[in-house]
Amino acid sequence: MADDVARGRRVVVIGGGILGLAVAERVLRQDPSAVVTVVEKEQDWARHQTGRNSGVLHSGLYYPPGSRKASWCRTGATSMLALARAEGVPHRVTGKLVVATSGDELERLATLEQRGLANGLAVTRLTAVATREHEPHVAAVAALHVPETGVIDYRAVCDVLVRRLRDAGARLLPGTEVVGGDDGAREVVVETTRGELSADAVVSCAGLHADRVARLLGHEPSVRIVPFRGEYHELSEGAAHLVRGLVYPVPDPELPFLGVHLTRGVDGRVHAGPNAVLALAREGYDRGSIDARDLAGTLGYAGFWRLARRQARHGAGEMARSLSDHRFAESVRRLLPEVADADLVRAPAGVRAQAVRRDGHLVDDFLLERCGRVVHLLNAPSPAATASLEIARHVVEGLWAAPGS
Repeated sequence: MADDVARGRRVVVIGGGILGLAVAERVLRQDPSAVVTVVEKEQDWARHQTGRNSGVLHSGLYYPPGSRKASWCRTGATSMLALARAEGVPHRVTGKLVVATSGDELERLATLEQRGLANGLAVTRLTAVATREHEPHVAAVAALHVPETGVIDYRAVCDVLVRRLRDAGARLLPGTEVVGGDDGAREVVVETTRGELSADAVVSCAGLHADRVARLLGHEPSVRIVPFRGEYHELSEGAAHLVRGLVYPVPDPELPFLGVHLTRGVDGRVHAGPNAVLALAREGYDRGSIDARDLAGTLGYAGFWRLARRQARHGAGEMARSLSDHRFAESVRRLLPEVADADLVRAPAGVRAQAVRRDGHLVDDFLLERCGRVVHLLNAPSPAATASLEIARHVVEGLWAAPGS
């Protein structure tokens, strides 16, 4: 141990989104003598999931009590707010409404209310009249008000983390792709397009390519990443006044995603979305993006076909909304009846890296797998950005544990 500290334990972090940067920053905060290298295949940071999400600072409302999502989201949101206030990162704690638009949603709304209370949230049930006091233009028979939810600029958070890493002496290598690796008897060797990196521990936060990087480093993951594109529209300047804050539908328990919602971001613009359609490339941000290797990997995975059979009807509906701006607008009008088709303008899309098990079930929580000296973060969908500082704390605290412990 003394020798390790004297020379500085070497840690390589793969991935330059908010999770990779948070893990690297946490390593150096916990052990300033560590030698930390961050590799990112893009030329800049936060280019994919981090930079293309809705910017919501989640409260932990939806997640099963006791799950990683529930507990890490709550503590992670507190840490994220502390960072934002200390560093001047744009953010607003606006609260949000989860809206029931018909009577048959009231039972699900009540179930969600109980879950929120079990997760320690200050959830308030609102009547239709009280809902309109918060959001005058929203259609509702009832709603839940969740005051802890807000919005934040996650790209700006990443800028802060990069600055802290530089100040602490980390080696930052954008434009560097992992092409192989080996966990040997004495160290891990990570092969990159800029040469070999030797490490005492490796943390892979590779997002859309997490399963591929795992295999490159000698680990066969229990899941496969299936990419789902989330398409957004922006409310026109003339319609943006219709939404004050954050408005969500009551989630359908048969669907794996939350559904189209309305978000007023830190820049004041209001976005509607996302839907969820199969992306034909892992970085397929528009319908014309097709990558033969990515698509073959998805279509050749039995877990995808099991998922597709189970969600065929819902998937067809999502695809219809993707192809028709009118259908997308119809889904928005369930929440905001005054919106016209012309009020919605297509905005940049994101792609969610969803881990799917071989039996066709989506992984519903954060998933980490360890292989020797390498930790793989294999499933980190929403609320991973909110929880990123807490995820990093958990990963780093266990980084030097004996493999298998």
